[in-house]
Amino acid sequence: MRLTFLGTGTSTGVPVPTCDCAVCSSDDPRDHRLRPSVRIEWEGTSILVDTATDLRLQALRCGLDRVDAVLYTHSHADHILGLDDLRIYKWRQRRPVPVYGSRRTLDDLARTFWYVFDGKPSESAKPEIEPRVIDGSFTVGGRTVFPVPLFHGTLPIFGYRVGRLAYLTDASEIPESSYELLHGLDVLVLNALRDRPHPTHMNLDDAVACAARIGARRTLLTHLCHEVHHGSVSARLPDGVELAYDGLALDVADDKDAPC
Repeated sequence: MRLTFLGTGTSTGVPVPTCDCAVCSSDDPRDHRLRPSVRIEWEGTSILVDTATDLRLQALRCGLDRVDAVLYTHSHADHILGLDDLRIYKWRQRRPVPVYGSRRTLDDLARTFWYVFDGKPSESAKPEIEPRVIDGSFTVGGRTVFPVPLFHGTLPIFGYRVGRLAYLTDASEIPESSYELLHGLDVLVLNALRDRPHPTHMNLDDAVACAARIGARRTLLTHLCHEVHHGSVSARLPDGVELAYDGLALDVADDKDAPC
């Protein structure tokens, strides 16, 4: 299984418009972050977690040639506003793209992208999708996907586990029951906004503590704001924990029947 980071930034991306801080002015490409999303591939299947605002650019950068499904974490703008770019994949693949999410998330998508969901013919091109409400584990491309309940402030959201990979972003809290879904991971992806506390996101200390409890072989931190300088923050992270960056691709130990 292969994981590619399409974007590792926050809702503003990095650099932030109008900002001339050290990170926004950095010439280290790892400090340049598009909005958060990943691609996961296995055995001819290619899925996205979220359709970030920058999806078109992300697709061009990583050679995103197909989208067999989208798994939505929640419906905040930086995670959904690239949905219109799915129309390209409907044309190429000649079938609708299944999109998975909570009932709340899919209802929000239907309000935001009303022209996609209204079922009416259109003279303009639009995506064709198949909304699928998550009510437990489900199968994509022959593999079981486990939704992992999280909290983003007071908002219930989903992370996802596929085999020995888990992707958890925008979380401020992992409920006790969700830790049971996170045993035996090869790779854990976890959000870590900045050093300072935040009401709806883990900060770096929170994420490092969660990583230690979960005990994945490798933990990569994402959803990083412009207060996180890649080089200096990387140097003080514990062994087994590192900062992700846009374009990073890695193989995940393959065990599609990993116990959850």
